[in-house]
Amino acid sequence: MALEHFRIDDRLIHGQVVVGWGQPCGLGFVVLVDDAVVHSEWEQELYRMGVPPDMDLYFDSVESAARRLPDYRADRRPGMLLAGDIATMRALCASVPDITRVTIGGIHHKDGRSPRLRYVFLTPDEEASLRTLAAQGVEVVAQDVPGAPAIPLDEVLAGDGRG
Repeated sequence: MALEHFRIDDRLIHGQVVVGWGQPCGLGFVVLVDDAVVHSEWEQELYRMGVPPDMDLYFDSVESAARRLPDYRADRRPGMLLAGDIATMRALCASVPDITRVTIGGIHHKDGRSPRLRYVFLTPDEEASLRTLAAQGVEVVAQDVPGAPAIPLDEVLAGDGRG
């Protein structure tokens, strides 16, 4: 099994990740990659409260996640690596060139972002970053829950927010 999911979700640990993905996929661990959260015990404690006791939660910076990725991949339990933004995932993919698939789980509205799907809003720079990932051989899809179809990046970028 091992580390199977590389996901971008700006809400980080929340019900959709823990219940929507954790239970159906049998996740044994989540790796939260965030250069600020890794240095904040207070924030880490808040995120720990959001996961069930049988699911391990690890906190890493981009640098430490890249270094520890072989250990996470060697773990026999299914796992998910979670980044809160495209820039973090792109930096990780630049450090670990064998990441082959990234799932956009939720990038929500804020100023400068346009709707692409009901749960994906992107700035032009974020769109360019996703295109760069895809050009580097990473399959980029959007998928809010495991039972929903994975939407290829080209369809995401062509979306108008209603899909």
